[in-house]
Amino acid sequence: MTRLEPEAILPQDASAALLVGRLWDPETQGPRPVLFHEGVLFDLFDHANTVSALLNHDDLHGVLEGVRQEGARSWNLESVLNGGRGRDEPHLLSPVDLQAVKACGVTFVDSMIERVIEERCAGDLTLAEQMRAQVLESIGGSLAGVRPGSEEAARVKEVLVRAGFWSQYLEVGIGPDPEVFTKAPVLSTVGCGEDIGIPSFSSWNNPEPELVLVVDREGRVRGCTLGNDVNLRDVEGRSALLLGMAKDNNGSAALGPFIRLFNDSYTLDDARQETIRLTVRGTGGYTLTGTNSVQRLSRPFEELVGAAFGPHHQYPDGFALFTGTLFAPNEDRHAPGMGFTHETGDIVQISSSRLGTLTNTVKPTEKLDPWTFGIGSLLEYLLKMDNPATRPQPAHHG
Repeated sequence: MTRLEPEAILPQDASAALLVGRLWDPETQGPRPVLFHEGVLFDLFDHANTVSALLNHDDLHGVLEGVRQEGARSWNLESVLNGGRGRDEPHLLSPVDLQAVKACGVTFVDSMIERVIEERCAGDLTLAEQMRAQVLESIGGSLAGVRPGSEEAARVKEVLVRAGFWSQYLEVGIGPDPEVFTKAPVLSTVGCGEDIGIPSFSSWNNPEPELVLVVDREGRVRGCTLGNDVNLRDVEGRSALLLGMAKDNNGSAALGPFIRLFNDSYTLDDARQETIRLTVRGTGGYTLTGTNSVQRLSRPFEELVGAAFGPHHQYPDGFALFTGTLFAPNEDRHAPGMGFTHETGDIVQISSSRLGTLTNTVKPTEKLDPWTFGIGSLLEYLLKMDNPATRPQPAHHG
């Protein structure tokens, strides 16, 4: 397990940040919503027994005020980060629980080009470089500044179609409506320090560093976190109808380390200016770096949230929304023209100075611990905690 230090995962302005997350509590054998403050994780369960319930509270900030003075149970973050990850030791979990996990695809024009390339290659990574050159030549080298749904976008689409590059990705990349899909089942996301998985049937895959909006049941964005939308390029490249197979596998969605709630120190407009950094470290000194500039999103947050939520679709427990990535690694890891793909043991770090660092290690999906704690398990746990005889007493765990 990769050793993690608090200063390595926290935002640079952690003292001003309002950070909430989830922790596995070995004493009660279940998840607890927590508030981070000055190196300590404070138990929020008595105020809200899920993060979803917490974020749906109209007086969210009022709920959090005074928690530290109430003698709530607490854990030292450094001890939590560097203990074990079994059921008998406290450890961080993904910061969302009952929220639906949604994702927007092709929200950067640059990433649309990569989707077109994947499709034209039919998942064969050896053809990617040749196809990339052909597509870029047909559009004059760049689509920077093209607004989806505009007349200019329609003209670009016409040029690509005439050049023989028709793709369904053109419709969501520069058409009037964004792509929104379900990324992962409720309670299946993994948190900071946990393993992410690559299935054995994929040989061309990559991380996708993303800003993730956390939205309540009223459609209000309450905060954001970092996400890794693990992507199987060969599978999706064979057919967009294989999106579920490419995107939804055990350990394929990582979130964390915490949700940064909006307050005076960090607002939705600050989130619009985020730069998300990616570092992949592999065996033999291999390093891959990249960035995702949220400012270059081709659609505003409000349009993405509105495509997921509204009169056409509600989420009574709220939802987490991956906003897409600009980053698609083309750098050759092995043979020329073969591009990037993950290897077992890769350490993936997705970071932002204002949101912290999400760290995960790549393993074969089939060798991950099975996902067993689902909605039924959470309901059983909440019922158990409703019994005064089984409720824990306040204590600080160093």
